[in-house]
Amino acid sequence: MGDRLLLLDGHSLAYRAFYALPVENFSTSGGQPTNVVYGFANMLANALRDERPTHVAVAFDVSRRTFRSEAFPDYKANRARSPEGFGSQLEILDRLLAAMNVAAVRAPGYEADDVIATLAARAEADGFEVLVVTGDRDVLQIVSPNVTALYFYRTASEMIRYTPATVRERYGLTPEQYPDFAALRGDPSDNLPGIPGIGEKTAAKWIREFGSLAALVERAGEVPGKAGEKLRAALDTVRLNRRLTELVRDVDLPLGVDDLRRAPYDLAAFSGLLDELEFRNASLRQRLFAADPGGGGAAAPVARVPEAGPGELAAWLREARGTVALAADCAWARGEGDVLRVALADEDSAVVFVPAELGGGERAFAEWLADPARKKAVHDSRELLRAFAGRGWRLGGVVMDTALAAYLLLPGLAAYGIADLSARHLGRRDEEPAARARAVLELAGRFGEQLGAAGMTAVLDDVELPLSDLLARMERTGIAVDDAALRELERRFTEEMERAADDAARIAGRPFNPGSTKQLQEILFEELGLPRTKKIKSGHSTDVDALTWLATQTGNGMPEVLLHHRDRARLRTTVAGLIKEIGADGRIHTTFQQTVAATGRLTSTEPNLQVIPVRTEEGRRIRRAFRPGGGYASLMTADYGQLELRIMAHLSRDPALVAAFESGEDPHTGMAARVFGVAPDAVTPDLRRKIKAMSYGLAYGLSAFGLSRQLGIGVAEARPLMDAYFARLGGVRDYLERVVAEARRTGYTRTVLGRRRYLPHLNSDDRRRRETAERMALNAPIQGSAADIVKIAMLRVDGALAAERLRSRLLLQVHDELVLEVAPGERERVAELVRDRMTTAYPLSVGLEVALGDGPDWNAAAH
Repeated sequence: MGDRLLLLDGHSLAYRAFYALPVENFSTSGGQPTNVVYGFANMLANALRDERPTHVAVAFDVSRRTFRSEAFPDYKANRARSPEGFGSQLEILDRLLAAMNVAAVRAPGYEADDVIATLAARAEADGFEVLVVTGDRDVLQIVSPNVTALYFYRTASEMIRYTPATVRERYGLTPEQYPDFAALRGDPSDNLPGIPGIGEKTAAKWIREFGSLAALVERAGEVPGKAGEKLRAALDTVRLNRRLTELVRDVDLPLGVDDLRRAPYDLAAFSGLLDELEFRNASLRQRLFAADPGGGGAAAPVARVPEAGPGELAAWLREARGTVALAADCAWARGEGDVLRVALADEDSAVVFVPAELGGGERAFAEWLADPARKKAVHDSRELLRAFAGRGWRLGGVVMDTALAAYLLLPGLAAYGIADLSARHLGRRDEEPAARARAVLELAGRFGEQLGAAGMTAVLDDVELPLSDLLARMERTGIAVDDAALRELERRFTEEMERAADDAARIAGRPFNPGSTKQLQEILFEELGLPRTKKIKSGHSTDVDALTWLATQTGNGMPEVLLHHRDRARLRTTVAGLIKEIGADGRIHTTFQQTVAATGRLTSTEPNLQVIPVRTEEGRRIRRAFRPGGGYASLMTADYGQLELRIMAHLSRDPALVAAFESGEDPHTGMAARVFGVAPDAVTPDLRRKIKAMSYGLAYGLSAFGLSRQLGIGVAEARPLMDAYFARLGGVRDYLERVVAEARRTGYTRTVLGRRRYLPHLNSDDRRRRETAERMALNAPIQGSAADIVKIAMLRVDGALAAERLRSRLLLQVHDELVLEVAPGERERVAELVRDRMTTAYPLSVGLEVALGDGPDWNAAAH
């Protein structure tokens, strides 16, 4: 393939991305909108993959002031200012392109189209094939046998490939005739007026008949009838349109076509930016990295390593010095893993082997692997433990897990894969087993030093590393479920959903799809005439908040029916997902994610067992399907009481809050009595509810508006409530102010164990991002400390069960709750151990309380 230049219209693609992707769905946790960058990156990745250019550039407008606006002041004057959240993303696009070594080209006084036309003309003269990606039809005029326009049609994924033949097929014109046609047609988007009453068909017909606009203007008197009169009356407008429509092909640019040759990424900057933007979509990241002409950076500093047989591997293990890094290729099917290839590396050499080919030599490796005296560095020990268990291998002596270390050092990254960390920290993307092992070894040294400097070595060694072993065992164990009970629930939720759809049809007077936003908008706002909700791209919102608001504002029954339908659809989806995940052993094996939540909380996926409702009857129905497995007598739950509020009392040392806990009474009732100035026995359920909402909400930056919505009261009533709360709990107010001030100074918050949450936007000039960071600073120490305490409790409970050789075992962690499977005859001792280990997990000044429950299913075990 010869030289191929790919040119992209930056502003055109950026606007298309902005309006194709809802900004509310594409923002970082710090409040930075990312829909433009995400959509643009997606289109760029696809174009690089599909077109395989040798050269590439992105052209951008500089400003609205160009030679066209000087000639015609109303040029593009009808265009609104850039939407909020758009401009800041153009700066990020420049950083993205710079990290990818893609030129971003601008020319003052000209538009992106002129830059594209100039570069296309130069490249075509040099024998290049040129491809132009755009959403602007003006580019069709430069299409030629060597220049193809990839024009976005309706969406960011629908493209028409315009060649000269395609232009002729679409318009009946040559590309050279296109600007003549456009001058007659006008362009509303550019505020160029057309000829009144003359449409595209007539304009194209005239150009075909006369050959060109110049000939048409010269012979305008030959055009008969009213159309001819309209043409002759608009000749000055048409001439001006023609001058403005034609693209400039000789713009003086700061670089030439040769400067656009593709070059390797700056991998550290590129990977760091993807993490900063929180791009977690694995497909997009893979396509972007795959498009790197440098092949993912320089090769790792390790020569190609031949696969070792049993003898060579045993010799290498005997001679290996210091900490040995380990990497493995694993295969997964329904939660079960196998090890396909393993790589080991020390400071001097590396070795790769296939376990299936070791034969009797596997024993030597298994013994070395389990030996706690042989220090090992790994990446994602939990996944390795799960895979190794399938071969009966144990993993001992792990002194560093680079995934967990990276997570502690920079919580909230989009990806913690070894290739991603290698790109970010080592400037290369290591993917082969031996290269990954070498990267693990290099990163282990760096991360160890950084953890020590940050005071987090103990968090890794004493919490996260041992927890990964426990989580791997919990995942392998799973939890038993009653398949038939779940299928009955799925049937019931389906029937209830269908009845709700029938009720909605009766109210509307006709059947419709309650899951269709478009149909809901028609029914609610046009046919039923209900009040309009907040404006969104497709019309007016029909989300849960909008329907809840409509239910309170109107006497119409439709919003309530739709909410019921949506709830049942959600429950049916939850149950169907659970059924799909039941293994051959009759148990569900969730995956615990240790490096997802920036606060340190564990999350559950495939399936997510942390989202099953606990306070609704429907959620309780689902929990009844979770039961002890064969050989076990019951399930036990152990739940911390008011854990986050106790941590607030411990950290703030607020006398009123501490006293509320020390009294031994319900803390919400005690605080309500103090705030509202009544006796504890005079605290009504409503007063208690308000205090509870404030106690948990205000610590997370809840505003008066947010509190008003949560309590269903006006802002004018919510604000005095907040003032009264802080007047009585001044220590809480002072603590919250102190946390934000300290985080603004240092750039991070800390938990009771020293876990950090970095918040760089606390000093941002962007008010929205700064306020978002302030809310994170308020809740990170409390949520993170709760996560620390729960993790310590898990380890202590597991250790106690093992120390007494009990068969009972830990199955799940759901927020502040632990779920255990209890063996016959062990209930009382397990309850005693669990209560003791959980209440002493961390010395809070107000103590820790645990509620225990035991029963034949998860719901019955509730306390």
